[in-house]
Formats: sequence, structure tokens, C-alpha cells
Amino acid sequence: MAQNRVTFKTENKLGDCPGVVTGDPASTKKGLVVIQEWWGMNKQIIQEAELIAKSGFVTLIPDLYRGKVATDNETAGHYMNDLDWHGAVADIKGAILYLKNAGCTKVGVTGFGMGGALSLASAALVSEVDAAAPFYGIPGKALCDLKNIKCPVQCHFGNLDTLEGFSAPKDQALLEQTLKETGVVFEFYRYEANHAFTNTTGPNYNTECCDLALKRMCDFMAKNLS
Repeated sequence: MAQNRVTFKTENKLGDCPGVVTGDPASTKKGLVVIQEWWGMNKQIIQEAELIAKSGFVTLIPDLYRGKVATDNETAGHYMNDLDWHGAVADIKGAILYLKNAGCTKVGVTGFGMGGALSLASAALVSEVDAAAPFYGIPGKALCDLKNIKCPVQCHFGNLDTLEGFSAPKDQALLEQTLKETGVVFEFYRYEANHAFTNTTGPNYNTECCDLALKRMCDFMAKNLS
């Protein structure tokens, strides 16, 4: 599919945000912002967005690190810790508005790990989000109140995830309870898999769980973005 590097307006103090668009708004009106893991906008997330776009979406990955890409855990951790999360949410809002201005009638957000947490944060903080599908990531309470979410949500987590305070089973249970209390329409899926089970280049990649989760996500977005 056609992929284009773009730059779009954002309220982030860093200025305009670069990104990669896959698909054509002339052929589908369903937009989907795909948010990176802590590594940055690397080859793997670009390929994942392309795979998702083939299910009938225009995808846009905002490059939240502005060109930086990590290849080891230590560097990725530094990049994530240094990230201005409110600025990242502003970038995601800018990406949503870019897709809507390009002709998409509805736009959802999905993301993985750090991107999953930012998907939920965006659903709570950005009124233009039409649906959210976070994968194994939950934002801290200092960033947002998840009870402010108004759009449909579909969550994907691993039962074997050990990242306490971010995506472990205890954290998943608290998130599920919070979503129940908001009264929003939501689905919550758990898989016999570890953290980052959809990352094809990572040690926890689980083909069966990944394929099922991505299919569920695409079906969910197709329904809620139509």
C-alpha cells in the first residue's frame, strides 16, 4: 500500500509532528492513529500500521520521538521517561485532526505498550477520539482520569504480563473496573501471552494471540468508525 511521510500541526511545544500515513482517504473514510511502543517509530510499527490499513483504514503513526529510535531496552526506557506525555497527547490529537481534514469521517486510536497507555489517555483527554483500542498499556493517574472516557473501548492484555503498575493482571483488573464505572461500551480481552505479544520482532511475540487480537481490533474499529 502507498505510504507517505507527512508533517502535521500540533499543540505540542516541540512544534509540528512528523508521521507516516498508509492508505488513501479517497478509498476509505475510516481513520486510525497507530501509536508506537517505547522504541519509537521503527520499521516494525510502520509494518504493523500497513497490515492494519489493509483491513480498510487510513493509518497515521505520529512520530512522538521526532526521529529518535531505540534498539535496546535502556535507551527505550530513557526515551519514554523523557517523553512529555501531555505533548504526546497533543500530537495524537493533531494526527486525528489531520486525518479528519484529509477526509476521514471518524478516527480511532490504537497503540501498543506505551502507545496503548497513550491510546487510553487520548480517549480520556481528546474529544475527537471516536474509538480506542489499547494493547497492554495503562496511563498513570497523574496524566488523566480514565472515567472521562466517552467513546467505545476495546482492551487487549496478556495474562502472563509482569509489568506491575502498567499492564500486569492487577492493573488490568483495575482498568476493567474503571471502565465499568464509566458506563462506556467496552470489550476486554485477555490472552495467554506476555507483554508485547503482537511485536513480531520481540521475544514475547505470539502469532496466534497476535492474529486474533488484531482481527478483533480491526473488526471493532470497522464497526465504530463506519
